[in-house]
Amino acid sequence: MNDLTMSRGAGIGAPPLSDAGAEVQRMAQAPDARRQRRRASVGSLIGTTIEWYEYYIYGATAALVFPHLFFPSHNRLVSLMLSFASFGVAFLIRPIGAAVFGHFGDRVGRKTTLIVTLTLSGLATFLIGILPSYDRIGLWAPALLVTLRVVQGFGVGGEWGGAALMSLEWGEQDRRGAAGAWPQVGTSIGLILSTSAVMGASLLTGPDFLVGGWRIPFLLSGILVIVGLLVRLSIRETPSFAQALREKRIEASPVGTVLRGYWREIIMIAFLRMSEQMPFYIFTAFIFDYATTTAHVTRTFVLSATLVAAVIDMILLPVCAVAADRIGRRRMYYIGCAVLVLMAFPYFRILNSGNTMLIFIAIALSLLPHALQYGAQASLISEQFPVNIRYSGAGLGYQMSSLVAGGPAPLVAAVLLAWSGSGYAVAGYLVFGGVVAAVALSLMTDRSKAAM
Repeated sequence: MNDLTMSRGAGIGAPPLSDAGAEVQRMAQAPDARRQRRRASVGSLIGTTIEWYEYYIYGATAALVFPHLFFPSHNRLVSLMLSFASFGVAFLIRPIGAAVFGHFGDRVGRKTTLIVTLTLSGLATFLIGILPSYDRIGLWAPALLVTLRVVQGFGVGGEWGGAALMSLEWGEQDRRGAAGAWPQVGTSIGLILSTSAVMGASLLTGPDFLVGGWRIPFLLSGILVIVGLLVRLSIRETPSFAQALREKRIEASPVGTVLRGYWREIIMIAFLRMSEQMPFYIFTAFIFDYATTTAHVTRTFVLSATLVAAVIDMILLPVCAVAADRIGRRRMYYIGCAVLVLMAFPYFRILNSGNTMLIFIAIALSLLPHALQYGAQASLISEQFPVNIRYSGAGLGYQMSSLVAGGPAPLVAAVLLAWSGSGYAVAGYLVFGGVVAAVALSLMTDRSKAAM
């Protein structure tokens, strides 16, 4: 019986581990396994931190900088929507990156593939930092910016699946939620670093921020990438993939196998993230424009509140992941959906109140649904697929959500605001995301007891 067949029957009443599964356990319990487990956890954390740092500085500058320097027009809304469209284009390419790097991750290995994804997205981010603006090279400026954004998205598309598997497949199987939380926490740290870098550059350069200060966070990414590569080079391949490689259980076309046999899981995972990814980009990208123009608070005020939100998210993520191991990952995810639905309209009511203290608190607490769901998400998604197609399956499912959730979110929010003139339309969009995610989760098979 191959991995694909075994996985289809896996669930709460999964059969005992096969000989291959027992061998994986023995490898994971080898004398140096604990050291490798630590390296895998730290490597996945540092790698995703860097990847998302690079991604989020683009989100912040797409609201604050790029409408003026790369998409200038006589209509401010047109410039903003073009900038958010450039932000969203990377989400279109992320599933392609997931498919390409998933193929190599399931055939060559997790480690090698992750080194390539980090290098690719890091180089694109650094080059954005030295890109001339529209007033220097005309239409070449937005064209090159979008091209580099596509490269960035292509690299990020292959990052999450490998980083999650590196941590999960090295981790302890009875604590999958905790093991899978390491790359997820990297998302919060990346947001903290990116927000700190943008805010620091803004404070340092003041009125010259739009002149050249915005470039500083992009250029700093070069240093972070070197650190990340050094860490990832020290990690060995995961026990489960190494065992599959030795036993020649490698699929010739892992992506094809996933699309033929696991298309339903991919669709459900994409919609599962409507309650996590879509609100995240509204709360960390769209909010920069909304709060500064509608709520009439300063750029530094929003950056500071978002930084506090990221710190709270970073603290709560591992706590929620450990709690999910105890009460169940699915139950924790449902709680996150409910919290999002309940907070959506009060959030925008507070932003419209004009009370700066309440606005700060609302922004600072906005990522609570994200913390409840994201910590348990890596294991919830990855356990849907067997080891020989897991990189492809988990990566595709995770990144397909970019087409329905994360990518369109700031643009859809801007259109809804322009159409209705009210943030409550965006709140309705958030409620919609929470409901869709809860329905998708109810349609997913529970494989929490299946062997990784």
